[in-house]
Amino acid sequence: MDKNTTIGLVLIFLVMIGFSYLNKPSQEEIEAAKRKRDSIEIVQRQLEQELREQEEQTNLETETITDIESEVDSLAADSELFNLYGDFSVAAKGEEEFITLENNLLRVVVSTKGGRVYSVELKNYKRHDSTKLMLIEPEKTIHNLSFFAQNRSIKTDDLFFEPQLSGSNITVSGPEVPVGREGRIKFNEENPGESNELVMRLNAGNGRYIDYVYTIKHNSYVVDYDIRMNGVEKIINTNTGFLNLNFSYEVPRQERQSKFGEDRYTTIYYKFKDADLDELNQNKDDEETLNTPIKWIGYKQLFFSTVLMADEAFDNAEIKSDKYDTDNTEALAYFSSDIGLAFDSRQERNYGMSFYFGPNHYQTLKEHGYELEKLIDLGWPVVREVNKFIIIPTFNFLRRFIDNFGVIILILTVMIRLIVFPFTYKSYVSQAKMRALKPEIDEISKKYPKEKAMEKQQATMALYKKVGVSPMGGCLPMLFQFPVLIAMFYFFPGSIELRQESFLWATDLSTYDSILNLPFTVPFGYGNHVSLFTLLMTVTTVFQTRLTSQTQDTSAMPGMKYMMYFMPVFFMFILNSYASGLSYYYFLANVFTIGQTYIIRKSIDEDKVRAQLLSNKKKPTKKKKSGFQKRLEDMQRKQEEMARQQRKK
Repeated sequence: MDKNTTIGLVLIFLVMIGFSYLNKPSQEEIEAAKRKRDSIEIVQRQLEQELREQEEQTNLETETITDIESEVDSLAADSELFNLYGDFSVAAKGEEEFITLENNLLRVVVSTKGGRVYSVELKNYKRHDSTKLMLIEPEKTIHNLSFFAQNRSIKTDDLFFEPQLSGSNITVSGPEVPVGREGRIKFNEENPGESNELVMRLNAGNGRYIDYVYTIKHNSYVVDYDIRMNGVEKIINTNTGFLNLNFSYEVPRQERQSKFGEDRYTTIYYKFKDADLDELNQNKDDEETLNTPIKWIGYKQLFFSTVLMADEAFDNAEIKSDKYDTDNTEALAYFSSDIGLAFDSRQERNYGMSFYFGPNHYQTLKEHGYELEKLIDLGWPVVREVNKFIIIPTFNFLRRFIDNFGVIILILTVMIRLIVFPFTYKSYVSQAKMRALKPEIDEISKKYPKEKAMEKQQATMALYKKVGVSPMGGCLPMLFQFPVLIAMFYFFPGSIELRQESFLWATDLSTYDSILNLPFTVPFGYGNHVSLFTLLMTVTTVFQTRLTSQTQDTSAMPGMKYMMYFMPVFFMFILNSYASGLSYYYFLANVFTIGQTYIIRKSIDEDKVRAQLLSNKKKPTKKKKSGFQKRLEDMQRKQEEMARQQRKK
């Protein structure tokens, strides 16, 4: 940088300093500027305050308008509710809450909306997949009282009930209950436990209300349910003859799918007050209008039931069953009942009833009376008596000492075979006598041609009579065994004692024991699985049939031989989807029968039998013809007469 440039820069700097000094404001100017700035800030704050006040006033006016609008809307809503429900409109608003009633057996949930039974759990049982057994599932039920009040249609499930208690749970307790005494009235009488009630109140204003009263007791499957009226008869239409109680729900599946299991046994039963019980069709949709007083209506599944029982009687009812397809894995059917409760507007009326939520256990149901035990199908007359007085008592007796149900069935089989052994022995002896006479029977057949069947029959019967052989001797003993076999056919599939009880490879003796699932479905009812107990039953039945056929003369009816082998195969197709306990029992019965046959065969010398019969043949006889022989000859004579008339034509 040269000298002239340096001098220039210095002069410029000095000029700037001088200019700044000469233009510096005075003290008065500085104070004036400060006062001006302060005044501006004060004005700005005042403006901001005014704006805030205006905004608050605007918000206040808006809130006031909103409150007014809300109040108007609320009044309009209340007016609309009153138009819909009249005095019951005071119960039209609320929030749904749940109250639980619980004892050692049940967990019943009641909703404040409608005061209805919301769900029911059986605590001591599980579904086939080990989940909770919900007899009634949440959100799957309709339970309401409907009527006309002040010319308005009222349905209580649209309204909110007020529980008359603090808290949301009622639990009752009592003494410990031994296994097998669950829900038994006789045990409870000797060992009483706690009892408590839940009152659900539907308010109609001015001290008028309807109460649903639920009462639960320790160790009981029964929940008392009373409907009590207080003053509402004054607002219910005077021309009302009946209140309508609707109880409906979707029936959940509890067991493994099987068309011969739970799907087959699910239906509605109903018991008339002064008559026997009846049921809807088990296999398809069905409905009935019942105009005769009804004692109870039962929604029955294979092992569990929900029964609504009247203290006196329901005046009338319409019941309906909508069966679901067997492919439905969640539910079996939709059951509904519209029950008429007699009403008189001139007097208060209370309605006493109760629910049974529990197992289809014969003794438990029988103790409750009202013929509830008939919910369990024990077969037709004679067979039913065999189950009631022989099979069930014996089974319950053995259950006291033995926990393994496979062993119980084994012992039961031995006992039954010992009881019928005398008949079996007599049958075998009769067959041995018939075989011993085969040469004589063949001679009679050669002597009389087909057109002389009457003479042949008379000669044969004369031979039997002379040697002392009864042609029915081999059949009558079997008639005594037949009711027992059929009784077992009814007992095992419906016996809740066998439910989810395992034995050997069978995980549940109440349903089929599948050892192989097939990738296809075998027709004629066999299904898509292989039941080993059914297979063993079939094999032993075929072997027993072969053993029996060796001791019988089927020359007169050659087709009978093939029919005897067809029947075991036929039953294999049927029983493949039945309770494995039943197939196990039939398998054991076959094994014992085969063993008995060999033992009896060893104990009977057929040569001695023939010698004795021939000796009897030589003896003179003055015996009259038996009634059976006379009827047989008369029938044969009529058949021959009809045949001759046909030939003449």
